[in-house]
Amino acid sequence: MHPLLANVGPIPIHTYGFLIAIGFLLGMYTIKRLAIAAKMDAERILDFSFWSILVGFLGARLLFILTRFGDFSADPLAMFKVWEGGLVFFGGPMAVLPFSIWYFKKHSIPWWKGADVTMPGLVIAHVLGRFGCLAAGCCYGKPTGTDFGVRLTSSLVDFNLRGIPLHPTQLYEASALFILFLGLLWVFKRRSFDGQVALTYYVAYPIIRSIVEIFRGDLVRGFVIEDWLSTSQFISLIAFIAAATALVLRLKAVPAAPLLAEQGPRRRNGKRGRV
Repeated sequence: MHPLLANVGPIPIHTYGFLIAIGFLLGMYTIKRLAIAAKMDAERILDFSFWSILVGFLGARLLFILTRFGDFSADPLAMFKVWEGGLVFFGGPMAVLPFSIWYFKKHSIPWWKGADVTMPGLVIAHVLGRFGCLAAGCCYGKPTGTDFGVRLTSSLVDFNLRGIPLHPTQLYEASALFILFLGLLWVFKRRSFDGQVALTYYVAYPIIRSIVEIFRGDLVRGFVIEDWLSTSQFISLIAFIAAATALVLRLKAVPAAPLLAEQGPRRRNGKRGRV
């Protein structure tokens, strides 16, 4: 872990915030490229993306505060110390959803099409965010019980887990997210209907997150059923069911391409030619 990247005079540059900023720039670049490829108003989409990242950040922080509200009673100002970590990722999409409905409707942008061009940018930004989590020492894993693992000494880590090998859950998720990012770009180029990229994300990410949650050791993320079902796993379950159902229905509604290859070329006498 490396929470402090550098000091610029009296101003500390925290690694977590720096990587979030890099992720923001990469995400915006990706979104712009995809918007241009989709023949959409790139500037309008970038404007939406800028505001949605801010809305999503606030939503992720708010959900974290709500799940651990009692921890802030002694120090309410700690709610604003975001550089120390403390985000529940799903709070972001939950906050952005109503904002996106309002924004896209206001500017006459088809919602599914807008979601398709922005989703890969969100994922690549999330990748950098998870590396930031590792640097800050948050979102850590359970003890591995072996010499394999990362040793964290951050004050964000439970005292009993400091300095012992923990599952690098931040790297688990970052790796899976990068693969998902590449997968979404592949789907984008081959999509057969608007919304296919967004729905693919909402099917895949809940699976990734639910698996990673099994290895998480930080209890501050909150639980619906203590030590059995975390807040993120509960939200993942709902998101997966909804997205998988929508994806199947949308795929069924896509007209099947004519099977020209089965007809094959014919000779003038009506017999099939060689393929």
